[in-house]
Amino acid sequence: MSTRASLALLVLGGGGAVAAAIVAPADAADAASQAWPAFVLVAGLLLIGAAAAREGVFAAAGTLASRAPGGAAVLLVVLLLVTAVVTAVLNLDTAVVFMTPVLLQAARQRGVPDGPFLYGTVFMANSASILLPGSNLTNLIVLRHEHVTGSAFAATLAPTWAVAVAVTIAFVLVAFRRDLSGHAGGGTPDRVVFRPRAGTVGIAVAVVLVLVLANPALPVLGLGIAVALLTRLPLGRALAAVNPALLLGVLGAAVALGALARSVGWISSLVDHAGRWETAGIAAGASVLVNNLPAAVMLSAHVPPHPRALLLGLDLGPNLAVTGALSAVLWLQVARANGARPSVLRYTLLGLVLVPLSLGLTLLLPVRL
Repeated sequence: MSTRASLALLVLGGGGAVAAAIVAPADAADAASQAWPAFVLVAGLLLIGAAAAREGVFAAAGTLASRAPGGAAVLLVVLLLVTAVVTAVLNLDTAVVFMTPVLLQAARQRGVPDGPFLYGTVFMANSASILLPGSNLTNLIVLRHEHVTGSAFAATLAPTWAVAVAVTIAFVLVAFRRDLSGHAGGGTPDRVVFRPRAGTVGIAVAVVLVLVLANPALPVLGLGIAVALLTRLPLGRALAAVNPALLLGVLGAAVALGALARSVGWISSLVDHAGRWETAGIAAGASVLVNNLPAAVMLSAHVPPHPRALLLGLDLGPNLAVTGALSAVLWLQVARANGARPSVLRYTLLGLVLVPLSLGLTLLLPVRL
């Protein structure tokens, strides 16, 4: 998203939050208390990711994957698995920002069209964001009522995560089979200098904090700031990675819509009497209409009866349209900056097939949702 668009969103979201605070201060305060930890956490993770990227962590992972024997399809599978791990550990927004260039470079080195690697990155980032609370901001927002640790959350959602990842890989392979066929050979991957320092250590520490703490937002932000200072991350690069105007704009919109949901009872009660399937469907639709972060604050204003099904809709549903998640906005920006030509229409046409498949198969699992 351009600087002008980010500032426009900041003005709109901030204005909405201020208006909500004036009209319904108690509801706005409750919505803000539910939303802010998620945005603070992702800011810390993005700082750690920016420092780690300078050390060559993501490029080294991509280069290592590029050396896997086999054709373009094997390369794609390996890189999508790497993206799934980065998403789970460092958040889906971090994954699209730092892995999209890695996958595009790998495709171009093999002489493969960008398509499967470009769309595979963002689809995988959304699909793989259900493993840990910090993997997706919506997880933290919905779980505000539970105070569950990351390890307990992962223990419940691990089978669902595995199915979502597998379905996404299979779908991308089938949807782009023509682009991937006939590319058995491979060029020599570029040599990458990997110097593990504070950024790399920061990734490991962040994982521990997310797994152990019920609310890791402030500790992870503190860690991100410390890592940025230790690695002497340039201020311009730090601001570009975090994009505070965009984050604050979406936070403002979440507070405004969350306050509205608390003031207008029927909005927050949409999922109160819905089953698992209906809850996931409502969440997916709401994420496309208003973005999954404001939708999470709206639909979980009260404790939902099926919180895990709500998360599936909020996490997997954004693969329907680029309006569904902040990750898609960042993906568009990074892809264009790296010479790719992402299509909003193609994204939706692919998502119309992928989302019913991923949501349907994950909801069929015998997991408490």
